[in-house]
Amino acid sequence: MTPDDADHFGGDPLDADDDAEAPQTAEYVAASIQVLPGLEAVRQNPAMYIGSTDREGVHQLVYEVVDNSIDEAVAGYCTHIEVALEEDGSCVVEDCGRGIPVDVHPGEGMPAAEVVMTRLHAGGKFDRRGSYYRPAGIHGVGLSCVNALSEWLEMDIWRDGRHHRQRYEQGNARSGLDDVGPAFKRGTRIRFKPDPSIFEETTAFAHPVLARRLQELAFLHPGVTIRFDDRIRGRELVYQYDSGILGFIQHLNESRTPLHDPPLHLRHRDSELELDLALQWTADYGEHVFSYVNSINTVYGGTHVSGLQTGLTRTLNDYAAETGMLSADNGERITTFDIMEGLTAVLSIKMSQPRFEGQTKTRLTVRKIQHRVDRVVADHLDRLLHEDSKLAAVLVGRALDASRARLAARRASDRARFQNVATAVNEEVYTQQFGIRSRNWHDSA
Repeated sequence: MTPDDADHFGGDPLDADDDAEAPQTAEYVAASIQVLPGLEAVRQNPAMYIGSTDREGVHQLVYEVVDNSIDEAVAGYCTHIEVALEEDGSCVVEDCGRGIPVDVHPGEGMPAAEVVMTRLHAGGKFDRRGSYYRPAGIHGVGLSCVNALSEWLEMDIWRDGRHHRQRYEQGNARSGLDDVGPAFKRGTRIRFKPDPSIFEETTAFAHPVLARRLQELAFLHPGVTIRFDDRIRGRELVYQYDSGILGFIQHLNESRTPLHDPPLHLRHRDSELELDLALQWTADYGEHVFSYVNSINTVYGGTHVSGLQTGLTRTLNDYAAETGMLSADNGERITTFDIMEGLTAVLSIKMSQPRFEGQTKTRLTVRKIQHRVDRVVADHLDRLLHEDSKLAAVLVGRALDASRARLAARRASDRARFQNVATAVNEEVYTQQFGIRSRNWHDSA
């Protein structure tokens, strides 16, 4: 570097200003390693546990509590769930399940209910032979995270003829688990208020978001009654359906024109997988797939949705080629995109030890489930197509129409692009041959 270069770049870096001192860092030793006690890790990194600290995170708190009540319903101990939004900004979730155990935990030396509320990865759902069958809460952090991220939380438990209550503030117990008297019912009630120091954007609950989630849970669990009381807006809704996912898909297609009625319904159960699937194609152009694993809404799909797509694609292609509706010799093939056009589907599976992306469980990642769902869907759909030729003609015809329309649109696009290129080339050639003798090219021509 020349002296001039040094002046240009601000001087020789070795000639540092005497007043500028290098930043001092603390010595990195064993004492530098911090262990966050209790639920402090959740409060410092909330998005790691609930996905975000915006409005979606606020609603995730409700889902975590409701999912525990749904697990009680799946286990056969709960028939009613009540969710209420209070005017003070809190949310109440109450069920008529067995109630969280209140006796002293042998390893922790405190009531089991307090262990559930204050310890990460604590719960009764880890052992597949335990108190729950294929539960939604598989990580043991749901209630403890809600507790950690709430300004305050009150827990009421009715169990074994006694009513117990405990209060928490920012994850810390402010009272013991008090016996407040006799109980003439059973169940658990959790009332909490999101902490504004965590959810700085908003702590308000959106009525439509919660109503939609509670309604789909009622469809997924026929016979369970879910009451949603929004006391802020003065609205009360009761969801109870005996129709299951068939009623769910008809509800979803109320504003669409179905191409076949009733919807297709596929059910399967073995030691590894329970599958409940409803399908209905419509005149719509969009794709509407709602997928669930152990009642969890996997909004970003996953391996079970991939299995559904591959099963549908292979089966419809095989049937179309077998019946001569598809000209395989000309390279004609129905793609997954063509099959999914206009489809409304509800796919609900139950399995042991599912694996998801993160605590919010938005995508299933169990690879073997893709093959299992693929085979189950293909076997059932192939039988339906061969049993009902009219239905088969509708489904294959719909997919073929979508495929041919897509190819025709692509050819038209290619043709238009070629014409534009050809026009530009011709103009350039003409200019080179004759030149531009005026400002107006057409006058010159």
